[in-house]
Amino acid sequence: MEANIAVPTEKKETWDGGNARPFGASYGKMMMWFFIVSDALTFTGFLAAYGLTRFKFIDSWPIADEVFTHVPFVHGEFPMIYVAIMTFILIFSSVTMVLAVDAGHQMKKNKVAWYMFATIIGGIIFVGSQAWEWNTFIKGSYGAVKTTEGKVLQFVKDGKQIALADFVTGPKTDAIEEHSRKNGLWFQSGEPVATYSVAQVINAYNANPQIQVRTELMDLERKQKTILSREEGSIQLAKTKMVVEGANLKANEYGNTVFADFFFFITGFHGFHVLSGIIINIIIFFNVILGTYEKRGHYEMVEKVGLYWHFVDLVWVFVFTFFYLV
Repeated sequence: MEANIAVPTEKKETWDGGNARPFGASYGKMMMWFFIVSDALTFTGFLAAYGLTRFKFIDSWPIADEVFTHVPFVHGEFPMIYVAIMTFILIFSSVTMVLAVDAGHQMKKNKVAWYMFATIIGGIIFVGSQAWEWNTFIKGSYGAVKTTEGKVLQFVKDGKQIALADFVTGPKTDAIEEHSRKNGLWFQSGEPVATYSVAQVINAYNANPQIQVRTELMDLERKQKTILSREEGSIQLAKTKMVVEGANLKANEYGNTVFADFFFFITGFHGFHVLSGIIINIIIFFNVILGTYEKRGHYEMVEKVGLYWHFVDLVWVFVFTFFYLV
């Protein structure tokens, strides 16, 4: 009877980040892919939460075409124009990053530097534009009032939204100096003072028969917010609690406050990623100028930061779609 003798097989070492390259990728590139996948799951969770919340409050969700209508140094309403320009700039910076990686494969130092520089400029323009957009969103454009029931009421004339300054008269409350550290022995921060008082808004509405009240509730078939009759508008205005100007985490002149919460969080989180990418690109750029990667004999660091930059650009496409287009 023959005995089965186990023949020891050759021991295989697990990949320890050494010379072995699974899928032809270096250790650093694999780790970048792991980071990108994990970060993609994070953004997926955020956008999924946004989508579910929007579906829940679909009848009171702000209309993007009425919120994002501004262009720097240009007066008038241009829905989505500047956001589209921002998106184009960021996508174009991804193109210059591709060219930088390609130049690195060809060991062309000067071209890598120039394309990296163009990528950095594109990122700075995008972040600056996002900061300007935040500032505009926070300050607001029209103003509204919020009732004791938490509903936001806007004002329209001939079916078009108008600002409080277009029909409210009388002295502005912004002439009252806010309590600040410099004008008090005991300082305690408080809520900012609205430009107009509740009484001024109601009196101006009653004195202008052409003005109507528009609620945050949307007619889903017409995709327009509901405009009340003069009588219904007076009844709702009688419940006014405060005047709302712009958007913050407590009130939002555009509609549901949750919209502002998600806008600040998700666009801010993405903006942080872009800012981080800019800083990393600047470091890589100076290393290129100093010839660090020429001495190493490869430009893999440019390729790795390129993967991150493309990911940031791709995420913005989804953020842009969810917040501005859908």
